[in-house]
Amino acid sequence: MTARERDVTATPAEPYTPSAPSARHTHSRAPRPEPHNRAPRPEPHNRAPRPEPGSRAPRPESYRRRSPVRDAVALLALPLLAALVLPAAFAGGGTRRWFGGRAEGQRAEAQAAKDAAAAAFYELDTAQRDLRISIETITAVDDSPGARRAADGFAALGRRIDEVSHQYINAVDAHDLDRDDLEASAASRARAELTAAKEELGRVKQELDRFAQGLGPLLGTAETQLARLVPAVERARQGLLAASNALDAVRGSGLKADDLAARLAALAPELTKLNQGAGQHGVRETLERADRVVREAEAVRAEAERLPEKAAEIDHRLVSLRTRAEALGTRAGQVPQVLSELRRRFVAACWQDLQQVPDQAARDVEQAQLKLREARAARDEQRWPDATSLLSTVRALLNHTDEAVSAAGDRLRRLNAVQKDPQQEIDRTRFAIRDAQRLAMTGRSTPEPRHARPLDDSVGRLDRAIATLEGRHPDYWHFLTETEAVRQNVGRVVDLIRKERGAGA
Repeated sequence: MTARERDVTATPAEPYTPSAPSARHTHSRAPRPEPHNRAPRPEPHNRAPRPEPGSRAPRPESYRRRSPVRDAVALLALPLLAALVLPAAFAGGGTRRWFGGRAEGQRAEAQAAKDAAAAAFYELDTAQRDLRISIETITAVDDSPGARRAADGFAALGRRIDEVSHQYINAVDAHDLDRDDLEASAASRARAELTAAKEELGRVKQELDRFAQGLGPLLGTAETQLARLVPAVERARQGLLAASNALDAVRGSGLKADDLAARLAALAPELTKLNQGAGQHGVRETLERADRVVREAEAVRAEAERLPEKAAEIDHRLVSLRTRAEALGTRAGQVPQVLSELRRRFVAACWQDLQQVPDQAARDVEQAQLKLREARAARDEQRWPDATSLLSTVRALLNHTDEAVSAAGDRLRRLNAVQKDPQQEIDRTRFAIRDAQRLAMTGRSTPEPRHARPLDDSVGRLDRAIATLEGRHPDYWHFLTETEAVRQNVGRVVDLIRKERGAGA
């Protein structure tokens, strides 16, 4: 039976001795001396008690017989004894004092400092992780000097955070606050080091917060671009899907659209890079790629949707240009008759420049019909760009032929009109000159020389043109070209006057 069990199971036959040292203190310190006012230890039962002076000796029988009162007192003392002994029995094997005094107070203060330092370390670590996300967001979007300075500043703060973190970890590792024999001086030293580590962690946390506040504009711009990233990529994907669906619909109608299919296939690598994400290719490059894919896919989709209409338009142009070429061929066949009448009625100057019109018109019409056959073949093979180009060539040829053929007929008409009544052309030209002269004199007593001189020259030029009509074989075509040139010169003077007065106003 252990000493603790003997203390708990003491009986009245072996009275409990309050002055006896406890079992958990016998190994660590000497027993304390008995107080002077403590009751004397009772004598052993086999020894007769000594009578006190002036009293009679008790009977041996009554001394050996236990008193009921004493037994009751002994029984009542057992719970109190157990209450005093049991905490000592469960106090960690009896190796730490229950009331430690100054060492325990220092231990508690050191533990509180350790908890405070741990909280400061956690706050700094959380703030650093949040700020790292912000820096990664900025550098992924922005490569400006400001963004590079922000990254360098964060790296410097990271080195500072590593220093104070090592200081905190070293302070924690250097002191075991759970040690039973922790001295008051060691606990005080631990408290001081942990408090210093906490304060240093707090100062670095403040620096980190100030640095994070300065990143506001850069972070706002980066977050705006990141907010655009997902919708931009999704628009690119939807654009490619719409283009593919439109191309399928066109093919279903019997059109090949091979060029559109090739353009759409060329966008496949771009879609692969978009799916790989901005982490691999960068946010800015991904946004630009997404915008480019959207534009090109939209162009393919629009052309695919217009392809049936374009095919119908090409068919219509083929029919229209063929009809026009046939009509011009008929009109070109009438040009020799016009030239014959010009030769018979007017001087050579009126028709010499038209001598090549019939042959040139015939060649142009033949060339246009050849190009039309080529365009028809391109349309049947669904080579839409080739068909469109050939039709444009046919149109240019027919326009040139139309101008030449029309010029012969128009000249005969104008020569007939001036031969019948040249005065109408003369009055028309003189009216233009007089109108310009009135404008030049408006608000002035004398006209500007730079305005009056060209108008006076125009009057003289008209008079000389009228003089060519006299004689037996007048040159009506020269007269018409001269009056036309006079009206053009007068018109330039009028434009000059109006511009100068408009600028002055």
